[in-house]
Amino acid sequence: MSAVTNLLSGRWTRPAVDARRGLQAAAEWLARAQDATGCGGVSAYYDAVKRQWAGAYPETTGYIIPTFLRYAEFSGQSEYRERAIRMAEWESAIQLPDGSVRAGTLDTTQAVPTIFNTGQVLFGWLCAWQQTRDARFRDSALRAADWLVAAQDPDGAWRRFASPFAAHAVNTYNTRVAFALAEASCALQEPRYLDAAVRNVQWALAQMHPNGWLENNDLEDNDRPLTHTIAYATRGILEVGLIAANSAFVDAAARVARSVAQAQRRDGALPGRLDSAWRAASRWTCVTGNAQMAIIWQRLAAETGEHAWKPVVERANRFNLSIQDVTATDGAVRGGVPGSYPRSGGYMKNRYPNWAAKFFMDALMLQLEAG
Repeated sequence: MSAVTNLLSGRWTRPAVDARRGLQAAAEWLARAQDATGCGGVSAYYDAVKRQWAGAYPETTGYIIPTFLRYAEFSGQSEYRERAIRMAEWESAIQLPDGSVRAGTLDTTQAVPTIFNTGQVLFGWLCAWQQTRDARFRDSALRAADWLVAAQDPDGAWRRFASPFAAHAVNTYNTRVAFALAEASCALQEPRYLDAAVRNVQWALAQMHPNGWLENNDLEDNDRPLTHTIAYATRGILEVGLIAANSAFVDAAARVARSVAQAQRRDGALPGRLDSAWRAASRWTCVTGNAQMAIIWQRLAAETGEHAWKPVVERANRFNLSIQDVTATDGAVRGGVPGSYPRSGGYMKNRYPNWAAKFFMDALMLQLEAG
């Protein structure tokens, strides 16, 4: 991929791609990632150096389901609804007997139940059930939510069933699991799911510094968390706050969102990692984190009426569009979104993860719908 922008100077060398074209290209790339597995699930990523697709990834396939269902309505292309339902059917077929979802890709040697992954697939089952009223999706969602509540400690944290692929067992970004439980409470009319979600956010906020920085909020380095996991935590706090009508949660999420926005570079990218003073802790950018923060800024604008978020969103989306290759002859690259920019950066090095494309699509749909 040719250099598009100098991350330090912010000087552009080519115009950004049209948002609708970029959105469609990302959807087509995710469809190819699904087809690459042959099972209904979506390949975790494409490795551009090895030139191969990874195995199907239950966790992120789960939250791609709502994105594809939304895109089917947005675009009028029913293919994406059909693909989303196939994903949900696959997720139900491989759900573990206790209701949980395994860690890692489908080709990992051992199926280990994991909190975070179960929460992410819960989003998909809920959305598929609401779209189809197919009882198997409701049953999968109920069993997953019940398992999550049973696994939670009294103080609201999840300390058991951590991912074996993360360095830390206790994480504040599990508020994104709380977000899924809050949605389950609404969809399934079960108040105890919202109670569990609120307890988890309260536990997470007990670890928040006065400036909004959260402890225990990274996959590997808690002193310099990724914008990816910062955004996971922030979105969870925000959405649980909105569902529970808890203004303190919403205010806390806004505090984080403002701090991250202040770290945005002139070209629209965020540093891939930030330290406890919200200073840049990497020269590369985490493209997934850029998209996730664009979603959060737009959700805050919609819910609070603060339109000052708009230019920050536009810069982030414009940057992400500018580094998406929509003309590559290689279909495994065309329309995909790299984990880092430059692609050799410290997150998902030389890989195109499916979750980057998912959040990229979500951020663009929000912007295009807002007009």
